[in-house]
Amino acid sequence: MIIRSWLFVPGDSERKLEKARENPADALILDLEDSVSDDRQDIARAMVCNYLKDRTDRSRQQLWVRVNPLDTDLCLPDLAAVMAGAPDGICLPKVYSAKDVNTMANYLSALEAREGLEIGSTKILVVATETAASLLSFHTYLDGVTERMSAITWGAEDLSAALGASDNMHPTSGGYDDPYLMAKSFCLAAARAIDVQPVGVVYVNYKDTEGLAEDCLRDRRSGFIGKIAIHPAQAAIINDAFTPSDEEVAHARRVVDVFEQNPGLGVVGLDGKMLDMPHLKQARNVLAMAAEIAARG
Repeated sequence: MIIRSWLFVPGDSERKLEKARENPADALILDLEDSVSDDRQDIARAMVCNYLKDRTDRSRQQLWVRVNPLDTDLCLPDLAAVMAGAPDGICLPKVYSAKDVNTMANYLSALEAREGLEIGSTKILVVATETAASLLSFHTYLDGVTERMSAITWGAEDLSAALGASDNMHPTSGGYDDPYLMAKSFCLAAARAIDVQPVGVVYVNYKDTEGLAEDCLRDRRSGFIGKIAIHPAQAAIINDAFTPSDEEVAHARRVVDVFEQNPGLGVVGLDGKMLDMPHLKQARNVLAMAAEIAARG
């Protein structure tokens, strides 16, 4: 399933959890990490588990849980508490390498067995660039990462702290500085190499809706599918940006049609432009995405 928008929701806020039910986000990430203080962990775990149990119909909106990092004492208790609610997936933060993802997969198998869930049904969204070491370990995902891993995103805020930076933005261009552009590129390349969904990074200025829309379009042009939201109002903008427009769908159909009308040709002409196999693949991807989104109703 293509997920366009992933909305973080604090796991210990009954009000925000209830409001999120009607949010247009394709997936909620019920948060047990950054938005929950240490003294409210048990409260948040219980609330998240109850919320999951109460919402068994996930046809419109998937429910994921961000647990605490694997190298903390909070991660396993998080998992043990929420797996009874059968989350669609786990968001794993501050990953160092594919080894962490495979360890998480083993924990999930044991807990799925305990809860009578289908083994392998709980997927993993990897937040891949929140540690300095993670920038040097993207190659490990190519060496046999678990099939539970269905999506990967990157992070600029925690990474800047890990690198000792005072800011993650370039002082003159206004965009991300070099280390963060590298993280973004590695994330996208790794996702495409292992055929998982590449997810765009959060846009922290939640009041800047125009900036968010522009950032979404940059991500989409680069090859990302979907984006993480930190404010409820961001989800609709993200959905719109990652939904192929009528014009895009019409053009994609024309590209597919012209190749089908010229079987055996690797290069065809359309509107004065030469198109080859990459253009055909891109067109089919647009049509497949549009069809999946339309099928949700």
